[in-house]
Amino acid sequence: MSSSIPPWRATASAPSTAGAFTTATPAYIPVQARRSLNHHNKSNPSTLNGAYQPAMSTTDTAQTRVEFSPAIRTYVQRCFAPENQIASVSTAEMQEKLREVITNAAKNDRLNAIDWERLQLPQIIIQNERNKILANPSVSSWAMSGQPASPGDASRKRKSTEHQQTEPDSPPWRKTNNRNRFEDRVTYPTTEKKSRMALDASSKSKANLEMRKKRFEGAGATYGNSATSSPQPEVDQGPVVGRCEKLEKNYFRLTSAPNPDTVRPLSVLKMTLDLLKKKWKKEGNYGYICDQFKSLRQDLTVQHIRDEFTVSVYEIHARIALEKGDLGEYNQCQTQLRVLYSQQLGGHPTEFKAYRILYFIYTRNWTAMNDALADVTAEDKKDPAVKHALNVRSALALGNYHRFFMLYLDTPNMGAYLMDMFVDRERLSALAAICRAYKPDVTIRFITEELGFESDEQTARFVIDHSSAELLEEKSGTVRLLTGKAGGLFEQAKAEAHRVVDIKGQI
Repeated sequence: MSSSIPPWRATASAPSTAGAFTTATPAYIPVQARRSLNHHNKSNPSTLNGAYQPAMSTTDTAQTRVEFSPAIRTYVQRCFAPENQIASVSTAEMQEKLREVITNAAKNDRLNAIDWERLQLPQIIIQNERNKILANPSVSSWAMSGQPASPGDASRKRKSTEHQQTEPDSPPWRKTNNRNRFEDRVTYPTTEKKSRMALDASSKSKANLEMRKKRFEGAGATYGNSATSSPQPEVDQGPVVGRCEKLEKNYFRLTSAPNPDTVRPLSVLKMTLDLLKKKWKKEGNYGYICDQFKSLRQDLTVQHIRDEFTVSVYEIHARIALEKGDLGEYNQCQTQLRVLYSQQLGGHPTEFKAYRILYFIYTRNWTAMNDALADVTAEDKKDPAVKHALNVRSALALGNYHRFFMLYLDTPNMGAYLMDMFVDRERLSALAAICRAYKPDVTIRFITEELGFESDEQTARFVIDHSSAELLEEKSGTVRLLTGKAGGLFEQAKAEAHRVVDIKGQI
């Protein structure tokens, strides 16, 4: 046994060895108490040694909220508009580029200096950047053929496959069995293997890039003009600028990228519209006019021209189609006009809102009718055309045929062309109601005045076309309809007329 005393026993045995009058050293360092909360004692050794650190006062830097101008808000709305979307640019990419554009403008204090109406949309900026990359001859075709993996997909891959690079020209069996190579089965430390494979990949990529650079420098022209060279992938070039000076051009459906030499610029299109209006008034050839208007609309679309002139073109074509009863073309113009009106580009939105309501009455599309009614504002209801269309809808919903035909005889603008599409259907419904209410007969003159016919002869012809001449008889010098016998026939005719009509106006 050793005679040395352990350290923990040294303190306890100290009084017996040092004598009764020896004071033991305390096992702690005395600290002077603070007398004030404002200043700490600089002589405090614990403070000097860093044992006591007062809490740092933090100032809350409140972020000031940026109020964007209406021009910036309109620019953002244009970015998300469906008609401005590009298939090759995802929504996430567009949003990232939009955030970058606005952030850079804010950092440089140029939010109010930029002309946001003429600034390119983020998707077009991304597209132009990709086109520049494609135009670079140092980028090979094989590098552009594959789609880049998204960051989300890369994060879901296993770590063991992050460094597996297969040559694009290697056969499939080597791509499949690449991970079974003996070199990959050797066990390395994790960091060593990563650094080794990263070094190999970087050296190979540098060597390949150098070889491609030399190959393109030596035979770039020959390769580009070779008949066996693989074509570059087609990329949406965005809007084109037309160079055609012809005023008249037939309409052909686009099956490839538009050729600027066959597209008319805006100045020529304005002269074309003036020419078409004169020809329509003079000749009235709807087949020719419709073909020319479709060609004009196509040139506006491929050049991404959206302004007051575009609205005018669609409005004129819609009115002509209404006049000739071509509801297919009218519906196309009506759909596009709704988008243009939402961008506040001018035109006559209230007039065509009234047409939309009457059109949906004809097609009996009540879902679309609800959307149209939701678009009508309190200011729109003051317009005579919109007010008339709403009254027509209300009269039919209530079954008030007397009021409906009074409104039919006093239709503003070109709404009468639309009401002509379904007035006969409502006349059959009214005749079925008259046959139930009036027995045994009713005069033709009463029907003429009640259902808005122009003459008694027209009324009699309508009754005969939908029932039978035997239901009309002359009595007391007047022609009368035998309502008791005609009721069933008009009920059948009513059911046939109220079949659902599709969106283009076809039964």
